[in-house]
Amino acid sequence: VHRLVTYIFVYEDLISLTCGAIIIWYFAGSFEKNVGTVKHCFLTVMFAVVSALLYLLLETVVSKVSEVEDAKGFMPVAFATLGVSTTRSRMKRTLVFGIRVPVVLVPWFMLCIAWFIPHSSLLSNLCGLLAGEAYGLGYCFCLDFPESVSSKLDRVFPFRLLKRIPGLKYIPGSLAERRASESCKINPAPGAYPTQSYYCSSPPALPASQMQHPNAQSQGFQHSCAPG
Repeated sequence: VHRLVTYIFVYEDLISLTCGAIIIWYFAGSFEKNVGTVKHCFLTVMFAVVSALLYLLLETVVSKVSEVEDAKGFMPVAFATLGVSTTRSRMKRTLVFGIRVPVVLVPWFMLCIAWFIPHSSLLSNLCGLLAGEAYGLGYCFCLDFPESVSSKLDRVFPFRLLKRIPGLKYIPGSLAERRASESCKINPAPGAYPTQSYYCSSPPALPASQMQHPNAQSQGFQHSCAPG
């Protein structure tokens, strides 16, 4: 039973390990910023288990048609998080290699690219994508829990310990706290950036000849201030 979760840590060579590390950093990192560290850890385990169960269910059918690669690596969970992000995104189109495509087609396009990664299982990645899109559309509401539970778990072990580790960025479970932390980055403290002061120098003293003709002086001042 433990292999329903531990398969996401299995890599056969350095290339697949490097690809897995990049996928974890890019997809899992952005997903954690949206849901918080507590929910991210919980959904990682749930997506791994659901993807593995779906893989075992479809493997018996697909193996009769073609050879099936074993499920391994973090990529199925990454496709699950990508499926959640795209189904809940408010964007309609996005740029992929300079081409504007619908957001809902992005995970399927990435699925075709992941086919060429060494030791990557197309079936397990497909199962992860289906699990993520089902959760994003609301069909797997049993995997979700309210935000108040996330806030309470932030204050218990081991998440309380994760906050104290230097160099580790912990994302709170409360949406208000996440927005507050983002607003602190967007609105810097006064004096954080260098500023330049501007002043208007006093007009130069007029010659004595112009002091004797005030009407000519006023006409010349109006002409110099004309637009253009």
